[in-house]
Amino acid sequence: MTPPIAGDQFRMSETEFEALLVRAAETDARRALQEVGLDGKDAAEDIRDLRSLLAGFRLAKRTAVRIITTGILLALMTGVAIRLKIFGGSP
Repeated sequence: MTPPIAGDQFRMSETEFEALLVRAAETDARRALQEVGLDGKDAAEDIRDLRSLLAGFRLAKRTAVRIITTGILLALMTGVAIRLKIFGGSP
């Protein structure tokens, strides 16, 4: 379909313009995925694996922060207990 040309202006319908934008977006999305190596039949599985790996990393980070925080609080409580001679140390 040859779009009408008026002078130096190019005209197309809104529907044709939207179809052109969709096609351009799909082409660029495929190209971007190909550049990062996420194209092909295993791409969906690769993305799921990456998301799972990231979720595991976040969980490990959260757990490490909780362990460190708990350790610091226990050390502080032990220090306070020793300072106040709660465990029956020498006077």
